[in-house]
Parts: sequence; C-alpha cells; structure tokens
Amino acid sequence: MAKVFFTREITPEKVVKLYEMAGKELTGKVAVKLHSGEKGNQNFLGPDFWRPVIEKVGGTVVECNTAYDGARNTTEKHRLLMKEHGWDRYFDVDLMDAEGPDLELSIPNGKMIKKNFVGKNMANYDSMLVLSHFKGHPMGGYGGALKQLSIGCASSFGKAYIHGAGVPEEKWTADHDSFLESMADAASSVVEYFKGNIVYVNVMKNMSVDCDCCSVAEDPCMKDIGILVSLDPIAIDQACIDLVYAATDDPGQKHFLERVESRNGVHTIEAAAALGYGSREYELVTVE
Repeated sequence: MAKVFFTREITPEKVVKLYEMAGKELTGKVAVKLHSGEKGNQNFLGPDFWRPVIEKVGGTVVECNTAYDGARNTTEKHRLLMKEHGWDRYFDVDLMDAEGPDLELSIPNGKMIKKNFVGKNMANYDSMLVLSHFKGHPMGGYGGALKQLSIGCASSFGKAYIHGAGVPEEKWTADHDSFLESMADAASSVVEYFKGNIVYVNVMKNMSVDCDCCSVAEDPCMKDIGILVSLDPIAIDQACIDLVYAATDDPGQKHFLERVESRNGVHTIEAAAALGYGSREYELVTVE
C-alpha cells in the first residue's frame, strides 16, 4: 500500500521534511515540474515557497507552453512571464518544448491515446520532482499530480492532443470522459519514462475552484488543508480528494466539490488506477 505523508502545517520547510520522509533520493539531473502561473492569477504558489525543496534536490524548473491563448502559449511570452514571476531569480529554468520537435512517448496500454507528445528537453533529465498546487480546474474538475504529469509535461501540441483524446483539432469539443482518460494515459507515459524516479508533492493551499492557468480566477473558497508527499501519483491525488470530502465543517467545501463532481474529476484517478501505475489505496502518515 502506498504511503502518503501529510502535515497540516504549510511551510517551505515542511515540504522539505516530508520529501525526506518519502525516502526517495532523486539522482542525476532533476527536473522540477511546477506551474509557472498564468499572468493575472493570484493563487499559484511562487518561487519563494518552493525554493527550499528545489534547492534540496538541486533541480531545474521545467515547464511547457500552453495550448490556449494567454501569456504562456509561445516560448517568448512564457519566458517573459516566468521572469516576471521570479522563477529565474533562484533557479535554472527550462521550457522543455521551447523548440521542436517534441519527444514522442509510446503508450501501448493507453485506453484513449497510444502516444504522448512532451517537451523534447525531458530527455535531458534523469529524475523528476512534481510540485503540484492542489486546486479545482474548469475542465478537469481538480488539478494535482496526475494533471502535472499529463497536461503539465505535454508540449503545446501535446496538450491539444490530450484534450482532444487524440484529435488535437477537437481540443475543446472532445467527449469529456475521453479527455480525462487521455490524461491518465499520458501521465502513465511520464511515469514509465522516469522508471519510478519521481517524487510527488501536493500542497492544499489557496484552494480555488479555478486552476492556476486562469488569468481571472475565483479567490480560494476552502481553508488551507496541508502538504502531502508520496511516491505514488494516484494515491496522493486520491488522498487530497478524500481530505476535501472529510472537511465537512468548511463552508467552501460544497462549492469546491461541485466543481470536482460536475466535471467527473475523480474519473482521471479511476482511469489511472485501471492502468496500474499506482493505487487508490494508501496509508496516510500524519506528521506533526
């Protein structure tokens, strides 16, 4: 059974502590996948929060361009925004799909898609630290580790390919559950690529129903819950969903869950578990 380490104290230092407790030393050149934050978004977790754990692993911050209009859909604009948000103040930064061609990963067991297109610079890394801000999402219902692995690591074209369940031209019109299953498929290819050399961090803070990709996002509706760290991307997302359901005294819970449930968000977790690269069963290890 997967272990998910959890603390209610949300500090940069606690991120490092839980990372150490996970017991996986990330070796070689470490990619640190996080969300750079859309221009105008007020909820994303910035470089000062993540700095201690990124320095702990000696990692390079990696991102990919978006498939929608905004401040991150071209390499030039995305690099400028990352500078504005301060990511290059402390860290080396790599837009993995800054130049083509994409790196194509095979998904022989994929339910909806049989290949995934990621930023070609992924080939430069030996391991990955996935830093996720857990929150809602307008399409996926929620955003966590599985979304970072799939949409997050995909190139701009790859994002459209996943959204369209293999038909990029249908990125906003594809069958919804097929899109969720495509995310699960895509995430599996990144897990396979790194052969288990990945650690996942989900931070349940600033929990809006909207993603950090929204330039105009709702303010957080739920109280902060805590930090989770695991070696299992499915278990960590399931644990976050379970913690939201357990927060029955939070006046914002109903609004947050409406976003998750109306988009069938848990189906991404179901589809990922069916592919077998993690488990929805876990042991929550609470850390003071």
